[in-house]
Amino acid sequence: MVLRDIVERFEKEAPVCVMVRAALENVFAAERLDAIFEKHARRQRSGELLFSVVADMMAAVVCQIRPSVHAAYRAQADEIGVTVKSVYDKLGGIEPCVSRGMVQETAGQIRAILEKMGRAKGELLPGYQVKILDGNHLRRTDRRIGELREINGAPLPGQALAVLDPQLMMITDVIPCEDGHAQERSLLPQILETVQRGEVWMADRNFCTAMFLFGIIARHAHFIIREHASSPSRELVGRRRKICKSDTGIIYEQKMRIWDADGNEKVIRRITVKLNQPTRDGETEIHILTNLPQKVTALAIANVYRDRWTIETAFQEMAENLNSEIKTLGYPKAALFGFCMGLVIYNILSVVKAAVRAAHGEDAGEKISTYYMADEISKTYRGMMIAVGEKYWTQQYASLTPTQMARTLIAIAKRIRLNRYAKNPWQAKKKPGKKMSKKNRNHVSTARILKKRNQPSMDVRC
Repeated sequence: MVLRDIVERFEKEAPVCVMVRAALENVFAAERLDAIFEKHARRQRSGELLFSVVADMMAAVVCQIRPSVHAAYRAQADEIGVTVKSVYDKLGGIEPCVSRGMVQETAGQIRAILEKMGRAKGELLPGYQVKILDGNHLRRTDRRIGELREINGAPLPGQALAVLDPQLMMITDVIPCEDGHAQERSLLPQILETVQRGEVWMADRNFCTAMFLFGIIARHAHFIIREHASSPSRELVGRRRKICKSDTGIIYEQKMRIWDADGNEKVIRRITVKLNQPTRDGETEIHILTNLPQKVTALAIANVYRDRWTIETAFQEMAENLNSEIKTLGYPKAALFGFCMGLVIYNILSVVKAAVRAAHGEDAGEKISTYYMADEISKTYRGMMIAVGEKYWTQQYASLTPTQMARTLIAIAKRIRLNRYAKNPWQAKKKPGKKMSKKNRNHVSTARILKKRNQPSMDVRC
């Protein structure tokens, strides 16, 4: 009874932290993680240090519950039973295929929970499954590796292509790449292997290649991709027709013929939006290529393309609110594993938002700030785990079915006080002061400067 009273206190005062811990226990059950490792690992072996233990430590670092991998290790050193060097060796050897498998398979479990909640967003294109593709280059790391210490350059630990399901707002797949300088386009063959009949793939102009477009067509799928200056060999067909006006500009449509390297030819649609306001790069028009049938209007396609930014917003939220790009992890495999763990945590936060929508209404989930959610987790988690031991979470949540998990999370979400997690309304940032030289300058007292603010000015008249 006493333990239940403690848990209820946390459910009332820190419901997001409880929901994330419950979801982690369900999705990250040790036997499931170790099974993922055994299924996807090619060279690395489990050994004395299980993959589930390393994943648990990495999750604590990504959620900012622990400040570093070393700190996470020290918190569990007695239970782990290996040296910290063994931990770093394990991290440095986790293959990208294992990191990808972790994202894919946990996404399957999370999808099942989200579908049971019945709170997916409306379809972007009715009748079509839309997927958004984009790349992310991991930021520079510290020069802790011997070979990097004498190099006057930013060491890049890798990059990844990620696939977002905008209906569920979750990352469903990722292609990790250890080479930070590799072309994103070189990873597209791996993406093509996953394309299914009837899907609609949306991406920025960097992915507008003949190989990718023709590959999608060959799989009886569709694309909405912005035209690139170096797009495949192409030729405009017929005249450009004005379709309508939209919120962003005037929409036109025209046929286009494209060829691949083998001379294969296809006729597709080219949607042009003549913008009311230029882009950040000063462009006044954008061109969108698609092979969707005519029943999907040009206006609908232009409007859907505006949602391509949701995946960049996801990357931004991860960068600002999670520690998914860890500066101290210089080895590419370890850095990519940390990033993929960030994708999994992002998906779990999407589950929390879906539970909030189910409990408080459709708009409530959109008003929840990821920043305040992440802040509660990082500040409360360690104390909660001291008060409520590991055994409780395993007994309560590890074996729940997706239906049971959905009901449990919605019940906890009903206790959320939305105003505590509400996003702040956007305001234009104040312009910074003029740039000053740091040479030969003195100091000023801020208090004295501010004191003059309220003093009346002397108006001397002759």
